[in-house]
Amino acid sequence: MSTFVHEALLYRDAPAYLAGTLPFIRDGLTAGAPVLVAVPRPNGDLLRRELGWRADQVTIMDMTIDGRNPGRIIPSVLHAFVSENAGRPVFIVGEPIWASRSAAEYPACVQHEALINEVFEQIDGAILCPYDTRALEPEVLADAATTHPVLVTATDRQASRTYADPREVVQRFNCPLPDPPPNAATMPFDCVDDLPDLRDFVGKHASVAGLVHDRMVDLQVAANELATNTIRHSGGAGIARVWTEAGHVVCDVVDGGYLTDPLAGRLAPPISSEHGRGLLLINYLCDLVRIHSRPGRTDIRIFIRNS
Repeated sequence: MSTFVHEALLYRDAPAYLAGTLPFIRDGLTAGAPVLVAVPRPNGDLLRRELGWRADQVTIMDMTIDGRNPGRIIPSVLHAFVSENAGRPVFIVGEPIWASRSAAEYPACVQHEALINEVFEQIDGAILCPYDTRALEPEVLADAATTHPVLVTATDRQASRTYADPREVVQRFNCPLPDPPPNAATMPFDCVDDLPDLRDFVGKHASVAGLVHDRMVDLQVAANELATNTIRHSGGAGIARVWTEAGHVVCDVVDGGYLTDPLAGRLAPPISSEHGRGLLLINYLCDLVRIHSRPGRTDIRIFIRNS
């Protein structure tokens, strides 16, 4: 039987953060369990100092780097750690939402937090997610209560009265994406023969926007995967658009398909499967992936930081 627990730690300052996280980490170490801390670097440094020599027994990651794209956290951070320690209980401190998260990133963060409950419901272990009550908006804290079955502070622990079904939360944040700017470059496509031109189209506009070569290639590969999915699974015809926005080069692909699986791109398919790796690759390559899908239309928007 699974003993999985997913908790939100509500803290207001460094002492409260330490009072909520250190006992959790030490409980894991005392039990001989693998412990992962994936939090923004300042909080990771704080925990490293307080843990002293025991910090060497903990895997510590900077969530602002490894989890910059919320869609990458489950496959690349959490599931990778669980798989590496298969058969053992795990203790994870994961902080995917911080004050400087952008409005574009936030819906994907909430969907990530909701889907944790489904992806890991059969494992033995616990994931503790800190939320800074002084820096985050009340609406963010309210959303934390819908995505975490248990809410804790340094001195209290209680069941969330507003916890909601993960798929309902995901659908609530499946919101329409803002329109691209009027000057967005546009290219229609409808067959495999168009893919080389599409890669050139994306590369040209990414280069003009100043994207360094390696990241330009990442954007080209990701856009190619999106267009390939459109051609293979969504009737063939789609529209690609490229523009710059808030320090990112953005590309999106709009087609007539309907993406119904909220876990697409967040979990690797079985080895025997010939499909299902495109969105996963895109999540690994990009700094943010936003998806809005409804019957007859899917818009997938990918972001790569221009720095």
